[in-house]
Parts: sequence; C-alpha cells; structure tokens
Amino acid sequence: MTDAVTGPAARAPRFAVARRRLRLARRVVARMVRRIVHRWRSSLQVRVVTTTLLAGVAAVGLLGGYLSDEIRDGLYEQRLEEVLEASAIATQRAQETFDSAVPSTPTELNGLFGQTVGALRQGSTSDQAFLRRSPGASVPVFVNDHSTTADPALIGLVSLELRSAVQGSSEQHWVPVAIPGEGGTDPGIVVGSAVTAPVVGQVELYFLYSLASEQQTLAFVQRVLAIGGLGLVALLGGMTWMVTRQTVQPVRSAAQVAERLADGHLTERMPVRGVDEMATLARSFNEMAESLQDQIRRMEELSHLQRRFVSDVSHELRTPLTTVRMAAEVIHAARDELDPAAARSAELLTAQLDRFEDLLADLLEISRFDAGAAMLDAESRDVRDVVMAAVEQTVPLAERRGVWLAVEMPGEPVVADIDPRRIERVLRNLLVNAVEHAEGRPVEVFVAADARAVAVVVRDHGVGMTAQEAEHVFDRFWRADPARARTTGGTGLGLAISIEDAHLHGGRLEAWGRPGRGASFRLTVPRRAGIVLDGSPAPLVPPDDDPHVGVSYASHEGRPDLDPAAVPDLDRLEA
Repeated sequence: MTDAVTGPAARAPRFAVARRRLRLARRVVARMVRRIVHRWRSSLQVRVVTTTLLAGVAAVGLLGGYLSDEIRDGLYEQRLEEVLEASAIATQRAQETFDSAVPSTPTELNGLFGQTVGALRQGSTSDQAFLRRSPGASVPVFVNDHSTTADPALIGLVSLELRSAVQGSSEQHWVPVAIPGEGGTDPGIVVGSAVTAPVVGQVELYFLYSLASEQQTLAFVQRVLAIGGLGLVALLGGMTWMVTRQTVQPVRSAAQVAERLADGHLTERMPVRGVDEMATLARSFNEMAESLQDQIRRMEELSHLQRRFVSDVSHELRTPLTTVRMAAEVIHAARDELDPAAARSAELLTAQLDRFEDLLADLLEISRFDAGAAMLDAESRDVRDVVMAAVEQTVPLAERRGVWLAVEMPGEPVVADIDPRRIERVLRNLLVNAVEHAEGRPVEVFVAADARAVAVVVRDHGVGMTAQEAEHVFDRFWRADPARARTTGGTGLGLAISIEDAHLHGGRLEAWGRPGRGASFRLTVPRRAGIVLDGSPAPLVPPDDDPHVGVSYASHEGRPDLDPAAVPDLDRLEA
C-alpha cells in the first residue's frame, strides 16, 4: 500500500504547473496584442474601419439609450395615468357602496367589506385590492374578498410613508413597487386613498397594479433597437471597408510599384482605371516613373560614355607616353652636358612623367572596376608578409619626411585567402597617405586577427580630418584643399581604388579622425571566401580617444550615410 503525499511537498508540483500555464497564457496574450498593434499600425484601412466602428457603436449606443429611456418613460406615464384614473373610479364606487349600506351587526359589516373588495377586483384593472384599518377605526376586519384575508406579502408592499400620506388626506397617493413572483420581481404601482366606511369611520383602500406587460413591451422594443443598432453598425463597417478599400488600394499599388522601381524594375507602372482622382494619381505616378526611367537611362549612357572615354584615353595615351618617356630618358641621361636650366627641366620632365604614368595606371584600374572586369587572384598568404612588403616600400618616403614607422604584429602566422598585389596596394596607399600627413610624428601599423577576419590599422598623429573631408575621403579625384599646390604625389584615386579592392575581397575599409589628433584607417578582410563580416578584430578608434566620435565606411555593403554631428572637425586629408 502506497502512502499518499500531502502538504507543501504535494502542492509544489501543482504550483509549478500553474505558474508555467500562467506564463504560457501571458506569452500568448502578449503575442496576440503585438499582432493586433502591428496590424493597427501597418494598415490605414484597419485604422479607418476600426475608428468608424467605434464611433458608430458609440453613436448607436447613445441613440438607443435615449430612445429606450423615452419609450420607457412614455409607457410608464401612460400606464400611470390609466392606473390613477381607474383607481379614482374604483374608490368612488367603494365610497358610494359604503354610503348606501347600513350594517347593524359585525357580520353584516364584514360581509360589506368582502363584497366591496370583491366587486372592486372584478370591476377594475388592478391585480389586488384590499382595505387597511386606519388608526381611528374600531373594527379590525379587512379582507381582499368575501372569504380570504389579504396576502401579507402584498400588504407589506404598502410602505409607512404611503400610509402616512393616505391617512387624513382626501387625495390619491401612489408609489412604485417591485411585485414578487415565481420568476423574480415585476414592476408595479400601489395606489392608496382614504374612504369612510359605516360604523368604523375612515379606512384605507389600496390597489395594486402590475406593469409586467409594459416591461415586456419595453424589453421587446430594446431588443429591436439592439438588433437594429448592430445591423446599422455592421452596415456602416461594411460601407467604410468598401470605401477605404477603393481609396487605399491605389495607394498600395503605388507603394508596390515604387518598391519595384527602387529595386531596379524601371518598366513597372500603375494600372489606370477610369477618370477619377485615383486615375489621375496613377497617370501622374506613371509619368513620373517614365521621367525617372528616361533620366536614369540618360545618366547610365553618360556614365558609360565617361567610362569608355576614360578607358579609351588611358589606352590611347600609352603609346605617345612611351615615346615621350624614351625621349625624356635620353635627355635625362645627358643632363650633365646641358646648361643648369635645361638639366633642371629634364629632371622635372622625368618626375612629371612618373606621375603621369601613375595616373594612367590608376585610371585603367578604375575603368576595370567600373566595367566589372576586375578579378581577384586570391591565394593563401601570411598577411604579415604583405604588411612588411608595403612598409618597406614606404620607408624611403618616411625617411625623407622624418617619420618613424612602428609595426606591431602577432608572433604567429596570420594566414588568409587574399590577393597579395591588391592588399599590398591598399596598405601602401594608406601608409603613404599617413606619412604625408603625419607632420613628422610616428605612424603606427597594427595587425590583428581572429577566427573569421584579419584587420590592419594604420594610425597617424597628424592634422586629422574635418567632418566635410571625412564625407569625401574615398571619393575619386578628391583633395582636402583644391587650391593647395600638389607638391606631393597622389592622383586622387588611391583611396577610391583601395576601397574597391576591399570590396573585391568582401571586406571593409573604414576611416576615423579628429582635429590635431591624426587619423586612423582600418582594413578588415575575411580569412576565407564566403565569410560575412560582422565585426573586426582590431579597434578603429584609439583607446585614448572618445569611442563615440568618428566616422566609418562599410566597404562590403557600400558607403553608409554620414551624420556630420557625429564626426569631429579635422583639418586634412588628401586622397
């Protein structure tokens, strides 16, 4: 035989189940509420129909309540007039009967009372009629008919206030009462008046009238009003739904077409039906879409012509540039035999030809990116080797500028699938840019990696960047000060090409800066193809600076919009 478990130990599992059920019910309710709120906020039609239904229910409720009260008051007043008139007639008949009778014994007096009450019940519309002895009466005999005494429950409906008003008054007095019955109570009216009986003097005559039929009539009218009100609200809701659908459907169609246009489907148009305002909206929208399509087509053609022009010119300039280069080298080799002015001109010619060739090379690279012909020649390489190769190429420029290059890298290999030529070009551009604007201060290079990505940060402590300059730092042919003489190298395409190389790797190139505190550029690339970057293993903002101040560009998703208020003013940068 197993002992039953009782007490707190037995109640604990039940409490746990109850709590789980309560939490589940709360989650279900919260989910339903969220869906309703979302539906309310996302649909103009639902809001209009719901608001109209609520207003309709309120209006129908107020109107139905007013009509119900008026009908109730009308039925009550009409029935009260009938009751008072009938009781006045019955009271007069009873008084006439008492006046004409001359009873000589108590038995005759009792019979007179019974006959009078019975005659009143049969000849009037009241449900009950009975007599009560006034304080001055000497014979306590009161019946509702000739053989049965009055029902105590009915006699109890006569309040003391009513009896006090009836006693000593020649007028009728009435009060509303609730008549007890088998199914509850029914509304009623008790009417009382004083009459003078033979021998006993003044007695109280009361009539009880039921208002059950009027109550049934009122309930029927209220049901009819309720059904009519619900039908009216439903009709109002249906009409509102149809009207709002006819109004909202073209707007939805316009929104869908606008989304399709934004996705690049420039041939999408709204259907035009009729000649009303919605048809005018559809025609205007289609005309706007046609205009946008024409402008986009012209811009694409112009952009294509520009890219084609740059590519063709870059290629066509190769041949004459080669000839000029050969002639310049001959002159430069014989500069010792020339006069000083001619020798200096030969040196300047060679230097400018070098810049010209760099510009052509960058233009050709940009044209390949624009044409989608740039290819990634990826291989598994140690990123540290690529970083050191870029640093070694920048050392001569750093020595001429008096800039110290500091490199910090992990001790173990940092292997990633990269195109070494492109990554080295990105780092070289960042290093040259940092050295040229470091103002003799150190330039730091940090390499960090995790399981998903490799990051290289190039930080200088020079003049920094302004907010306006930071917005255009990766733009083509952009310089911080267009009026400044170009004493340093740079085609204005270095950072533009760098961010395209980062795109090609599926990575990001980000920038940050502060006035007088320098700038920081971070290149982040995935270690394997197909990895989507969600962070970087190296910080972009230096620890000694405000982490909430800065600007960055996401290279894989494209350049985001900038908030100038979140970017500090810097005074620098040449792309």
